[in-house]
Amino acid sequence: MFIGEYQHNLDQKGRLAIPVKFRNQLAKGAVVTRGLDNCLFLYTKEEWQKLATKLAALPISKANTRAFSRLMLAGAMDVRLDSQGRIILPDYLRKYATVKKKVIIAGLYNRLEIWDDLVWQKYKTGTEKSSTDIAEALGELDV
Repeated sequence: MFIGEYQHNLDQKGRLAIPVKFRNQLAKGAVVTRGLDNCLFLYTKEEWQKLATKLAALPISKANTRAFSRLMLAGAMDVRLDSQGRIILPDYLRKYATVKKKVIIAGLYNRLEIWDDLVWQKYKTGTEKSSTDIAEALGELDV
């Protein structure tokens, strides 16, 4: 399970250190892809396979399902931890998420999200201001 918020720096070669507590879960490889809200999603191979299977089963006759599948699948890249626990973020994904130097890695149970620090701070501030409304909406879903 991935939880917590961590700040790391991206080096000049596009390498990002993964928090030590998550490295064992990602040791067999991982997949990084375009996420939502201008971040990147990082999945274990096992979790990625579950998601990819669901995406492949979506009806291709619907424009929204085609678009979402393209966003997630075409943007995906296999990554491996190096000996120092880093992954390389491809340039096209760094551009997509506007990731520069300071990076936030947020644990969201079955995935990690990778955010540019400034984008994360802006997103988090907005979400915190709306937390009561969000909680009420989720309450209707029995969450």
